[in-house]
Amino acid sequence: MVEFFDTHAHLDFPDYSQDLNEIIVRAQSAGISKIISIGTNLESSRRAIQLAEKCPNVYAVIGWHPGEAFGAPDDLRPALRELAKHPKVTAIGETGLDYHRLPEVESAHSEYKRRQAALFEQQLEVAAEFGLNCVIHQRDAFDDTLAQLKPFAQRVRGVFHCFGESTDRMKKVLEIGSLVSFTGIVTFKNGHNVRETVAATRLDKFMLETDCPYLAPVPYRGKRCEPAYVKEISETVAQVKMCSPEELSAATCKTAKEFFRNLGGR
Repeated sequence: MVEFFDTHAHLDFPDYSQDLNEIIVRAQSAGISKIISIGTNLESSRRAIQLAEKCPNVYAVIGWHPGEAFGAPDDLRPALRELAKHPKVTAIGETGLDYHRLPEVESAHSEYKRRQAALFEQQLEVAAEFGLNCVIHQRDAFDDTLAQLKPFAQRVRGVFHCFGESTDRMKKVLEIGSLVSFTGIVTFKNGHNVRETVAATRLDKFMLETDCPYLAPVPYRGKRCEPAYVKEISETVAQVKMCSPEELSAATCKTAKEFFRNLGGR
């Protein structure tokens, strides 16, 4: 069986509260040998660590999602530093900037963006301190996100997760030493732009993910997503890249092991 990783899952979400063990077993049966559970705030990050402690093939990423900026502490760094010491914490995130859903009150827009930027900066600082990389979330904020990451580029690499941007933007990410990651969108009938970007991305410069419980690939579109569905994502990506599943597995797993701390004992 060909091996793949799910490099971005939200296993701590309520969607999996009733059948998480079965979810993990199905992933293993589909060849998904490692799952990275992503934190969205401190409590979510702690739950991700707890899951990683219980499940040998699950790892944790700790951070604070930009969409929850108004709920964040003024200084997130002390708490993140404590969590980052755990051996199964593999990166910081998901962090970044999100301008897609701004507050209804227009006067709050600038403060919301300011708080997102401050949170992002703090998480980049902790990542640099601990020699970790960052899982980057950006939505309708690509230029600002890239600009804020650039000063850290010599110390911190980012993976722009759920990448749905153009080939030109992909190249800008790669130019600063960072990576991109693709989800089930690549299988969607209307995912032509993502497939074009996949085709143009070097085989050793991207990873695969589900972002579950969201974005289930065809033929599961509209249903709850789960890590096992990386298999369907990989099949489409291999077709687009005109490579074998084995070549895709070797490249994406190697990239993930080099990007995430202690993933597979590196």
